[in-house]
Amino acid sequence: MSNIQSTQDNESNQSHQFSAPIDLRRVKQLFASPERVAASNFLRREIASRMFERLTLVNIAPQRLLDAGCGEGADFSLLQQHFPAAQMVGVDVSLSMLLATQRPSILSSIRRFVTSYLPGKVQYPPFNVLSGDFAALPLDVNTFDVIWSNLALHWHPQPDKVFAEWRRVLRTNGLLMFSCFGPDTFQELRDAFKVVDQTPHALPFVDMHDFGDMLVNVGFSTPVMDMEKITVTYPTVEKMMADVRAFGGNPLHTRRRGLLGKESWNKVVNALNRQRGLDGTISLTFEIIYGHAFLPAPTRTVDGEAIIRLDWPKNRSNV
Repeated sequence: MSNIQSTQDNESNQSHQFSAPIDLRRVKQLFASPERVAASNFLRREIASRMFERLTLVNIAPQRLLDAGCGEGADFSLLQQHFPAAQMVGVDVSLSMLLATQRPSILSSIRRFVTSYLPGKVQYPPFNVLSGDFAALPLDVNTFDVIWSNLALHWHPQPDKVFAEWRRVLRTNGLLMFSCFGPDTFQELRDAFKVVDQTPHALPFVDMHDFGDMLVNVGFSTPVMDMEKITVTYPTVEKMMADVRAFGGNPLHTRRRGLLGKESWNKVVNALNRQRGLDGTISLTFEIIYGHAFLPAPTRTVDGEAIIRLDWPKNRSNV
């Protein structure tokens, strides 16, 4: 059985070069109900599968693994399949999501994978879940060998601070692997809302190259970044908007307050209907960014002094 712990959230949204004006309190509200986001799980599962394909190419055997943005814990069984002896830890901003990890279906799926990969074992590697801010984790330094984060990073206002925090809790030679939305996500929706106002109705997702620069700046080694676009089609505007809300909605401080009037909403619906393809469906684009990087041995102390390593030959005789 897993343990659930809570920590005080860091709600500060200070201005920063790579920040979006995201309201973390609003993010917690939007993800407070697992049922509200259930309709979007199809994409999370697909992206987890594609991340897993990349992970199988890496030669690493972690003792401890952190799932940052674990939600209901759906990725635990997938990760346990590849790392059956690793202790799993999950962190998420939503306590309701973490409580859902206690459901028998989640626990039994993890145990089923472990049993198949560790026959004869009666003890299952423990997993714990914690509620907290990605940029202020309630975890010790040098704790994890792998950090995994699936479609969660874009909900934080300061991803560079998140990378710095993930670096803090990652061990030397540890692996960070993540996915998140890129700038072209919801492009069709943005274009449709421009017919009524210029207020942002979706997040200004960060560019892949900026993520790479952030990783290098905080000390990760030679990050590998790539991107793909996935198109999902919908028969109606109502179905598309339901999925958009399920993906998290709009947590921006600068979002429009209140509902659109009927006339304005009809303009948005008409704009989306004009985008229908030859098959009669409305397309919605998701730009998916993938990144992974290793944490090299430090070259400077916390005070900025250079670290010089002297590796003496093993068979060197005393002088």
